[in-house]
Formats: sequence, C-alpha cells, structure tokens
Amino acid sequence: MTLTSILSAADIANALKDCQAPDSFGQKKFFQICGLCKKTPKEVTEVFHILDNDQSGFIEEDELKFFLQRFSPSARVLTVAETKAFLKAADDDDDGKIGAEEFQAMVLS
Repeated sequence: MTLTSILSAADIANALKDCQAPDSFGQKKFFQICGLCKKTPKEVTEVFHILDNDQSGFIEEDELKFFLQRFSPSARVLTVAETKAFLKAADDDDDGKIGAEEFQAMVLS
C-alpha cells in the first residue's frame, strides 16, 4: 500500500507545494489540499499505518519531523515549531505520540 493508492499524486504535490516554506505547514490545510479529509475512516487508518515508519502503532515526534517526506522524499523536514504544533493538535491523551484513533479524529474532524 502506498499513499498514491489512496491519494492522487497531483493532490499530494499541491499540498506539498502549499507548505514548502519553513513554518508554513498546517495539518488541517494539508489534509484538505491532499484530499485525506475526504477519505473514509478505513482509508485514513491505512494512511496512518504508512506514516508510522517504525510500525510501532504510533507516530512519534521524531517521525512527525519527516511527515512531509513520507509523501515525497524531496519534501522538506518540518520545523521544531511545526512538529510540536502538529503533535499537540492530535495527541489527545498527552502521551507524546499520535495513535491511529487520534490521527483519524484529527483528519476527519
């Protein structure tokens, strides 16, 4: 399973282009542009598992830093401020990582 089997390559490219400048990333806008917020809960969970690089069942802060690069290897790394804001937006139980249910709730809300 790849991201382009769920999201269109053109939508991913547009989402990445929108946030190519440092400190311009916002997860809500990114999910809207790439089309993820219009997907089914099952598809959002599949994307979560693709983004969970170490397959731990969570997306940790060190994985979030490279979030955009999971969509395209040439994309930039998120800044510290962007990474922390992203984590804070999704981490409902304050355990310092994003679980599949938290990710799905953030994307589909």
